Amino acid sequence: MIDLMSSRVEIDLIKLKNNVEVLLQMYASKKISIMGVTKAICGIPEIAQVFVDMGILTLADSKIANLKKMRDAKIKAKFVLLRTPALTEVDQVIKYADISINTELVVIKGLSSAAISCGKQHEIILMVDMGDLREGILPTNLEAFIQEVLLLAGIKLVGIGANFACLGGVQPTEEKMKSFSLLANYIEEVIKGPLAYISGGNSANYNWFKSSKNIGSINNLRIGESILLGRETLYRTRIPGLFTDVFTFVTEVIESKLKASFPDGETGQNAFGASPQFQDRGQIRRGILGVGRQDVLVTGLTPRIDIEILGSSSDHIVIDAKRTDLKVGDEVAFDLNYGALLSAMTSPYVAKKFITQGSISGIKQGA
Repeated sequence: MIDLMSSRVEIDLIKLKNNVEVLLQMYASKKISIMGVTKAICGIPEIAQVFVDMGILTLADSKIANLKKMRDAKIKAKFVLLRTPALTEVDQVIKYADISINTELVVIKGLSSAAISCGKQHEIILMVDMGDLREGILPTNLEAFIQEVLLLAGIKLVGIGANFACLGGVQPTEEKMKSFSLLANYIEEVIKGPLAYISGGNSANYNWFKSSKNIGSINNLRIGESILLGRETLYRTRIPGLFTDVFTFVTEVIESKLKASFPDGETGQNAFGASPQFQDRGQIRRGILGVGRQDVLVTGLTPRIDIEILGSSSDHIVIDAKRTDLKVGDEVAFDLNYGALLSAMTSPYVAKKFITQGSISGIKQGA
């Protein structure tokens, strides 16, 4: 399949193992477990297996199809649906997820009915909105909500969770985390027992974790980007000891010519409805790469050589090759941000190549 595609993502499983190991040890130092988030890599079994082999035994994904993919590949883990199920999905959730994230009582009632029909008990984690304004039950409504949940057969409440820096960019500050921890303590009093998961956030929680002298009751984080890209997600700062180049986007030069840097003629909107602006640099070496917006989030690519992306269409990226002397057939490598990784891994037009040999000793870890 790779031979049919001019673009690929190279995935260094050796570096990935390093990132998992470092993060597991770091968070375990304060008794926090990791739920490995696989949505950015579409539940690819080869990567999921690395998570499990290194000690992450709970895997979370926002797509039921990805959970099914990992189950069918015989990945030995507990699987979590990482978003509130749709009402039409409850039967599939019971079939493929051991735990689901929930915020709506009507959905949980549907899960209850589906679980009873299958003779199963389904575990749920309730998400609490701590200000980021994505999913979540308001804290003031949580106790009454839980009292309703406790009446449902086939459902077991095993945790509460909070989300930060996803939609609103709200930071998991010491104050926010203390409030969430106290809320978890109160809920444990309400249900008269411990919560298995007090899941206080995601890769954005790194700075809070490192600076906090008292993490309270938080015992779990849902980690994806830090493992995959080696960064925390508030400022995209590299985490010491982690590789930021586990993933490499590679594509091929399909045209290389000296051309003007400024369009010739009256201009209007481009193919995507924008009115692009150009700088007149005279004649430049314009290269075209055989990939475009249908394949990857172009704005999330950073070239590893001295070239500049000038623009893109659905299936072309146009570059200023500067002094690199790129020729047709040459390959160009890029780093990816989270959006580019998500799009490239999802694209059926981008091949995935796994690197399983080599040593990480002596390799520069990140920028």
